[in-house]
Amino acid sequence: MSGFDTELLKAAKNGDKAAAEQMLVENSALIWSIVRRFFGRGVDSDDLYQLGCMGFIKAIQGFDSSYGTQFSTYAVPKITGEIRRFLRDDGTVKVSRSVKERAQTIKNARVSLEQKLGRDPFLSEISEVTGFTVEDIATAETATACADSLQREMGEDGLTLEGVLGDFLQEEKMLESLALKEALELLPEREKLVIKLRYYKGLTQDSAAKILKVSQVQVSRIEKRAIELLRKQLS
Repeated sequence: MSGFDTELLKAAKNGDKAAAEQMLVENSALIWSIVRRFFGRGVDSDDLYQLGCMGFIKAIQGFDSSYGTQFSTYAVPKITGEIRRFLRDDGTVKVSRSVKERAQTIKNARVSLEQKLGRDPFLSEISEVTGFTVEDIATAETATACADSLQREMGEDGLTLEGVLGDFLQEEKMLESLALKEALELLPEREKLVIKLRYYKGLTQDSAAKILKVSQVQVSRIEKRAIELLRKQLS
């Protein structure tokens, strides 16, 4: 926040509603800049803004200047986290029509190829039929998958992405660092694809290896590298 007023923050933190209101007004542009990232998710913009304000108030209450962190640095993930939590828990995250249509095309192609080949088709085979890239196919199927993919046990391993990352996904840790979805987007394409196949699609390493046409050992190495990158980004 520009012109950061420590006295105003102190007053707001101590329960001064007028001070808190003034901070909200002075930082409305910051809140809106975050809210805009979530447009198109099926929630009214004003409702998103109110959620952002709730996150901002929580930032005021939880901020501790002794850590040497700028208030705005602390507030941004709090605001983001409040909105994300609502979208996750309320189940209102929307997938665009174009992505849904792409996912349906992919599903139809998958079913047709399964019947024709007598086995699960490779992503490369679906790509050839639909004209979509392997990455586009994985992204579309992931976007339309169940929202509980982080907590869902996968394949024969019985693991979850949340469990693998452990303490890095504790709520406060998450709110003070990058959101997992954003961290995933920063991964190299191959690492990102392996994570999506393993933890969102629930495939075993062997199954992922067949789709990617590499060895199970290679998938294991890529997965470990991706997990380490995620941990670094979330630390």
